Amino acid sequence: MSDPGESPAVRARVLWVIKGLGPGGAEQLLVSSARVADHDRFAYRAAYVRRDKAQLVSRLASSGVPALLLGSGRFGAIIWPLRLRRIMKDTDVVHAHSPLVAGVTRLVARTLPRHRRPVTVSTEHNVWGNFSAPTRILNAVTCGLDARRWAVSREVRRSMWRPLRGRAEVLVHGIVQSDANPPGGTRERVRGELGISDDAVVAITVANLRREKDYPNLLRAASLVLRRDPSIVMIAVGQGPLVDEVHALHRELGLGERFKLLGYRTDVPDLLAASDLFVLASAFEGLPVSIMEAMAAGLPVVATSVGGVPEVVVEEETGLLVRPGDSDALADAVLALAQDAPLRLKLGARAAERSQAFDIRAAIHEQQRAYAALARR
Repeated sequence: MSDPGESPAVRARVLWVIKGLGPGGAEQLLVSSARVADHDRFAYRAAYVRRDKAQLVSRLASSGVPALLLGSGRFGAIIWPLRLRRIMKDTDVVHAHSPLVAGVTRLVARTLPRHRRPVTVSTEHNVWGNFSAPTRILNAVTCGLDARRWAVSREVRRSMWRPLRGRAEVLVHGIVQSDANPPGGTRERVRGELGISDDAVVAITVANLRREKDYPNLLRAASLVLRRDPSIVMIAVGQGPLVDEVHALHRELGLGERFKLLGYRTDVPDLLAASDLFVLASAFEGLPVSIMEAMAAGLPVVATSVGGVPEVVVEEETGLLVRPGDSDALADAVLALAQDAPLRLKLGARAAERSQAFDIRAAIHEQQRAYAALARR
C-alpha cells in the first residue's frame, strides 16, 4: 500500500486511542484497519481506557497492533491520562476514535514539550446529538487542536456545530471485502446449529444493546411481523448495557424462539450468510459497519433513515428506509421483502454491487498518507 517512490528509513509511530475495545462499529473498524494497514511503513499501537471492554484486544494483536489498557488498577479511571501522556512521548501521530477520549488526548498532548509532542488527529464516528452535553462541549472546544479531523459520513459532519464543520473531512470507512465470502455450506451449517429450517426467511440484526440502536422499536416491529407471518425467523446479534431491558421486553411480547437473541458472536459473516435480509431500527447512527457487512453479503437492508444510513442504502434499490421509531412502518418493510423473493434477491444483488465502494483499504490509504505527512513535520 506504499505510494510510488516512498521509502522512508524510519517507520512513523502511530497510536490509536479509543474508549474501549469491545464489540462495536468504531472498534471493529480498528481491527479491520489493522488487517490492511502498511506495517512496514508504520509502527502501530492502540490504547484503550475501559478494562471491561477488551473483547477485540487479541484480534488487534494478531493483526500486528498491540493494545495497552490505560485504565487498569484501582485508580485507573482517574489516572489514565497520565499513562497516556507517558506513551505519547514515543509517538509521532495520535489518532483518537472516541469524542471524550479525543478531548482529553488533545489536552494531554499540549502538556508535552514541543519537541516531544505528537500530532493529534481524530475520527468522528457518530452524530453529535448522541453525545452527552459535557462530551460534546469538550470535543467542540478542543477539536481545533487536531491537525486533521475526519467524519465517517456526511450526516456526522453536518451534526457538528456549524463553525467546526469546515475543517472536518468526510472519509467513508468500510470493511475487509473478503470477509463476505464464507466457505460453501456455511448457510446450511449455521441454520442447522440454530434450528432454522432451510426454507425459512431469516431477518438478521447486528447491533449492540444500546439506547441508540432502539431495540424496543425493533422488538415491537418483530411482534407485528411474526403475528402476520409466523414462518419468518428473526435473529439479533449483540450485547450491551440494556440486555436486561431487551430480554424483559422480548418476554413481554412473547417472541420466544421466533426471535432469537444470540448475544455476542464472533461469527457474524457466517450468520449473515445464513440470513435473507438485514434489519436495523436505530434512533441515531454515524455510518453502521453492520450495514456495509450485510450489503457485502448480498442482503437487502431494511433500516431507519438516520445518520449516514441513507448515504449507503438507496431506497428501493439496495433496501427500504423508514422513519425512526415507527414500528408499523418497520414491520411493513420487513414483510415486503420477506414475502417477495424476487424483490429480495434483486435488491440483495444490487446491495452486493454497491458494497464494493466500502473497501476499507481506500480509507486506510488516505489516513496513512496523512500520517506520513504529519510525522515528517
